[in-house]
Amino acid sequence: MRLSSFADYAVVLMSAAARHCGVAKMNATTLSAETGIPLPTAQKLVSRLSAAGLLESSRGTGGGVRLSRPPAAITLADVVEAVEGPIAMTACSEMGAHDCALEQDCRIRPHMNVANNAIRSALAGVTIASLAREVTPPPFVSGEVEKRVAEQTL
Repeated sequence: MRLSSFADYAVVLMSAAARHCGVAKMNATTLSAETGIPLPTAQKLVSRLSAAGLLESSRGTGGGVRLSRPPAAITLADVVEAVEGPIAMTACSEMGAHDCALEQDCRIRPHMNVANNAIRSALAGVTIASLAREVTPPPFVSGEVEKRVAEQTL
């Protein structure tokens, strides 16, 4: 399972907005410039994330967008569901009609909610605040370690 590029960009955009939380409002243009997300995509994401209630927008002088709640209260699950819809590994785990020929006699379908809930819980355990934190690179490893590794492989 892999996030779509749209969901991936939404996470990047939300983490950039979180870095500016409480400081200034942003707009799609500045978010695009800061993240490298193409402007049309950033505009669509701002619209979609605003519609989902994750961003608040205001017009006029001093307008722009900001997070609708603290970054620690917004999870990866919130962002993914805002742009992709409900988290589901298979279509049959969603409510409604499906076009699967095996659905009538499928013995796996009742168990898929366990997997879906595990994935959603994992995503819900990661906040935008944690993604917005700067990560310091590990200290430089000296050539001595590389030399020992090389000696072990001989």
